[in-house]
Amino acid sequence: MPAIVGAVKVISIDSSSIFNIGDVFKMQPYSQSKTFAGGGSFNTGDGIQVYVKNAQTNMMDEDYVDQNITGF
Repeated sequence: MPAIVGAVKVISIDSSSIFNIGDVFKMQPYSQSKTFAGGGSFNTGDGIQVYVKNAQTNMMDEDYVDQNITGF
């Protein structure tokens, strides 16, 4: 069934984003990343107090590939 779409305003689209208007069978963004961070790095909110002494983030990864992205 066809889609009827009104006015659309797009402010920005990231480099690995998908923007679609109307009917679609399959949407598949292509993006992969690996993040390393120390203790207390991703805390959000008001009044957070984090006390981390002598923390280390070990980044040794010997398998090189964590998850293959295929299907193109």
